[in-house]
Amino acid sequence: MKANEYLIDFYNSYDEDSRLSFRHGTVEFLTTMRYIEKYIQPGDRVLEIGAGTGRYSHALARQGYAVDAVELVEHNIEVFRKNTLSSENITIRQGNALDLSAFPDDKYDITLLLGPLYHLYNKEDKQQALREAIRVTKQGGVVFAAYVISDGCLLDEGFHRGNINVAQYIENGLLDSQTFAAKSEPKDLFELVRKEDVDDLMKDFPVTRLHYVSTDGCALLMREAIDAMDHDTFQLYLKYHFATCERTDLLGITSHAVDIFKKQAQHPV
Repeated sequence: MKANEYLIDFYNSYDEDSRLSFRHGTVEFLTTMRYIEKYIQPGDRVLEIGAGTGRYSHALARQGYAVDAVELVEHNIEVFRKNTLSSENITIRQGNALDLSAFPDDKYDITLLLGPLYHLYNKEDKQQALREAIRVTKQGGVVFAAYVISDGCLLDEGFHRGNINVAQYIENGLLDSQTFAAKSEPKDLFELVRKEDVDDLMKDFPVTRLHYVSTDGCALLMREAIDAMDHDTFQLYLKYHFATCERTDLLGITSHAVDIFKKQAQHPV
């Protein structure tokens, strides 16, 4: 089965909106939106690549921003369109993060790449997706690129919940027995990385990193405790999370991270 076929089959039966609606799932969403709102300005135009069912696209369109969205999976596009309000200035088209030739250079103020890098399994494809996202972003515009982080997933799904058989993953060559670095294939659906992998991907691009953020921190590992919190305790937890989500000693203990960077302006010679 090809990589796209695994992906389409998964999202045809997966409820992404539901994942982000649980209290522990909102931590990732609220953190990412907090950083988007730090940089977005009135009148800005947004492109979301790999928009899924449109949680971020719709949230921004309902704040009055013009949003264009690209999504690979037809099922997700159908849900996206059903969730679109008549007041939204928004478009959605089917497309692939590796080829944004339908979009011109230097058009968008904010570009969101919040899902495609989860499902690309070699450095060349990841860099191609990043290259395309950067290309369509204006000089000085900001790109948000999200990743699935191996250590948070291993702690939560492996050692905590037992959904990952750690010993078997080592035996099958999917985890290094010494470093516990992960290796993924299309049938595994998600590419698991560490910050050093992200740094290696980004080293040759003409960008300036603004933030590297652990977007959900320990939220998945602590999901039952977080879902049981009352309103005030959860607000206090969010305050703690926002205060610590860029601390270098905690960046690996997360299931998702977002790399936020600015496209450098080209100065005339």
